[in-house]
Amino acid sequence: MAERLHVRPLGRSDVEAYREVRLQALCDDPDAFLTTAADFAARPLQSVADRLEPTAHAVTFGAVLDGTLVGLLTLVREKSAVLAHRANVYGVSVAPAARGQGVGAALLDAAVAHARTWNGVHSLHLAVIETQAAARRLYERHGFRVWGRQPDAVCRDGALRAEDWMWRPLTPAD
Repeated sequence: MAERLHVRPLGRSDVEAYREVRLQALCDDPDAFLTTAADFAARPLQSVADRLEPTAHAVTFGAVLDGTLVGLLTLVREKSAVLAHRANVYGVSVAPAARGQGVGAALLDAAVAHARTWNGVHSLHLAVIETQAAARRLYERHGFRVWGRQPDAVCRDGALRAEDWMWRPLTPAD
């Protein structure tokens, strides 16, 4: 029996599926992201494809459930010499129909494993908007802890939202 859930790095050839899943996530839960659906939809497909190609400092993972792309996570290592010990997690999303099936956990596991391949990376960092309680719980289950809060991080449709900044150390085998 084939594996139902599998996580892999995405590349240029995945651009159309990625664009569809990312745009749907931005439409389904706009408060979870800083990018708006309109801004993302306006990006040329070539630009999206270029950013999707893995580099020495960045990779976007896709979670495929029963042959369908249902989840996304981007991992980016800091380039500055004084920050290169850190990597950031961005753009995490799981399609509503795939939630509760381990997709988010599998994406985070892949990000942690990949970050460990980057020599000198000691910690992962991310930010989560205060309205995203399920996402915050997922991150906490994966060892992330809040280290600070920006009370007015986002203003959408006149409503201010706080953003919690989270981090987790990378130990050899946790």
